Amino acid sequence: MVYSCYITFPTTYFAIRAESILKNEDFVFKMVPVPRSISSSCGTALRCQCEEITRIKDTLIQNDLELEGFYRLKEEGLRTPTVEELDLNE
Repeated sequence: MVYSCYITFPTTYFAIRAESILKNEDFVFKMVPVPRSISSSCGTALRCQCEEITRIKDTLIQNDLELEGFYRLKEEGLRTPTVEELDLNE
């Protein structure tokens, strides 16, 4: 069983800005297409380690970046992933 966390963005512009902001930080992340099990206005999501999602969110917000949603997916082989929307609002 593998867990991955995702951050979605309202537009591609914000996804590209997020990538450029985080390249200068010490985070492990990857820009990926939004998984089918997550709905989004933008087709690009940021996949990261679940332990780092709150720190990544805080870094992006400090840089005036708009974020759409936060998700944790439980992936079990070929089965459809289980999606949990995370409430990271303060």
